[in-house]
Amino acid sequence: MSEKMMTSSRRHHLKSLVLSIAFNLLDAEAKQLAVDKEAYMNEHSPALDLPGPTQELQELCKKLHQQIDQVDEERYDFNAKVAKSDKEIEDLKIKVVDLKGKFKKPALKKVRMSADAMLQALLGSKHKVSMDLRANLKQVKKEVKEESAEQVGDWRKNIEDKAGMDGRKKMFESEA
Repeated sequence: MSEKMMTSSRRHHLKSLVLSIAFNLLDAEAKQLAVDKEAYMNEHSPALDLPGPTQELQELCKKLHQQIDQVDEERYDFNAKVAKSDKEIEDLKIKVVDLKGKFKKPALKKVRMSADAMLQALLGSKHKVSMDLRANLKQVKKEVKEESAEQVGDWRKNIEDKAGMDGRKKMFESEA
């Protein structure tokens, strides 16, 4: 190994320094966010001064309702933009996955299909293909075994002859 290994105490010290710097940055960011929020609230919602007569209170309520409506419209617009952006991001993620070629293959279902139906599905409906596999088979004639009347004879006698080990021995000798 040509590179020198760092001791665990040194690594621990560096890690603690990095974490303290990150904590300080996060703390400063949180403070800045609070200051920005306070400035925004002061700018967009001035201090409330309540007038005395009813007419002026009604005017103030109408004004506040208009501001609420405007804020709701802005919130709706922002939500629509975010939803549209999220949809675009999902579409782009799908495109990336498709381009990489890494996607899950669905589990195939077992389908019972005849050879004719399979060929018709592959070649389309314009081709009429009949695949009769049995038509191409070779015809084989069965040999009929005719037993002579001597061999058949009386079945009781055959049974008695074949009984015991001698009978089995005779049976194997006669066949061979």
